[in-house]
Amino acid sequence: MIKELGIIFRLRPADAVTIIFIGVLLVITLSFNSVIPNRLILISIYISLLIAQLILIKVKDKNKLVRLTYDLLFPVISVLILFDSLGGVVHYVNPDDIDPLLIEIDYMFFNNHPTVMLEAITNPFLTDILQIAYSTYYFLPITMGISLLKNGQREDFDRTLFIILFCFYLSYVGYIIWPAIGPRFTLDHLQSQKLQGLFIAEPIKNLLNKIEGIKRDAFPSGHTGIALTVLYLSYRFKKRLFRIFLPLVALLIFSTVYCRYHYVIDVIAGIGLAIMTILLGEWYYGWWKNNKA
Repeated sequence: MIKELGIIFRLRPADAVTIIFIGVLLVITLSFNSVIPNRLILISIYISLLIAQLILIKVKDKNKLVRLTYDLLFPVISVLILFDSLGGVVHYVNPDDIDPLLIEIDYMFFNNHPTVMLEAITNPFLTDILQIAYSTYYFLPITMGISLLKNGQREDFDRTLFIILFCFYLSYVGYIIWPAIGPRFTLDHLQSQKLQGLFIAEPIKNLLNKIEGIKRDAFPSGHTGIALTVLYLSYRFKKRLFRIFLPLVALLIFSTVYCRYHYVIDVIAGIGLAIMTILLGEWYYGWWKNNKA
């Protein structure tokens, strides 16, 4: 067992963290197999991802297409598939949502519900802008990765890929430990205004509802954590992108509450997630770099 762990920790950090997290989900699914309805499908998915990751590690230098799959396509696909699988895991492993506690914390700080308070500035144009900003979450990491690869910054890309994946997986662990569905569901009965955009907000919202559904993924705010982590990485490695990302990330973070996806405490936890990711991720990558030989 110790030998196998040693082998994993000698792998590229992005590969190691993916293998470890898939392994964690596989163990959880096997441990709670009696209460998880789609356990066989989930187990098949996790094993398939593990096999695909191991194969790509072996053949990554075969040609440019395989290398691109290894560096970009597979990590993106893995993140999406693993996130989607949480819908079949979280509620069965931990059925007690913590929304009442999160609502209480927000109310204690604001003496009201922030999503209700924001109705004072709600208007269709702003809703469109902020719904678009919220959606940039899906493109910030990919844009960062492509930019580094295109510029030949291989070392910076490997570090960036690992830290971003680490942030995703830490947020997923948070969803399992602290499941919450968010104010768009729990506080909908208190909202006096429907969030209505001019042209784009409704189609984007409907698409995200189909993609994300009810994954109990409110706490911590992964949108906040990932956005801040990418912002930090762009500041380190791509100053031009940092200047573009900065206003987008500011709007994105505000949109998480305005668009009723998150409580304010989720955003605060998302900031903590980014800090934890950066500190632990940078430490581990430095340790791996010094010991990989």
